[in-house]
Amino acid sequence: MYRVVEITETWEAGEGVRAFRFDGEFDLKAGQFVMVWLPGAGEKPFSLAWRDLIVVKRVGKFTSRLFELGEGDRLWVRGPYGRGFEARGERVALVAGGIGIPPLYALARQERGSFGEITLIYGAKSEREVVLLDVDKYVDEVVVTTDDGSLGRRGYPTDVLAERKEDFDWVYACGPEPMLKAVLRVMEYRNVQVSAERYMKCGIGVCGSCSLGKYLVCRDGPVFDGFQLRGLL
Repeated sequence: MYRVVEITETWEAGEGVRAFRFDGEFDLKAGQFVMVWLPGAGEKPFSLAWRDLIVVKRVGKFTSRLFELGEGDRLWVRGPYGRGFEARGERVALVAGGIGIPPLYALARQERGSFGEITLIYGAKSEREVVLLDVDKYVDEVVVTTDDGSLGRRGYPTDVLAERKEDFDWVYACGPEPMLKAVLRVMEYRNVQVSAERYMKCGIGVCGSCSLGKYLVCRDGPVFDGFQLRGLL
């Protein structure tokens, strides 16, 4: 069932990326997602960055329509759905790529007291595309990489993870699939949880459009333990 929410605040979070805050909060477990419907534009899934916050990259018709909305406009939202992150480990790394920051931001904010030390390793193509929100409030260290070296270190977040693997006893990741594959290889599929992405239509495990091997990402994920994805990613 949809819940109608009103947008109370919206702002540019990065190049081609907007954050939308709405009235009312959802009962969130970091890593879960909601389905957002707009009349005439359809419905799309978005990870919750917080109980009242989504962060959206403009990539097509639906998100372009969403970018036209402002304070006072309404969204139709159902969820949250799916499996979220499980807080494990003492010294943890959050590895994010591009627009993969929202669920990891939620994890850092929600589980700050459960972890001893949190390092965010974040990668983007360039400084213009860096989306960090106010994550520095909830982590102990932020390491930024950019493909072109315009901010932080030139390279990829997985380069940093590979070098510092022994510093962490658990890793959480969200981002482009090539990055997730690299994270899983570095961690040898152990002590790691990743938020996977597939095309979702129903969001509740009925239509099968988000199949990943024997799993349905909307129902069995989007968060998976590394060992579940061996041979799949």
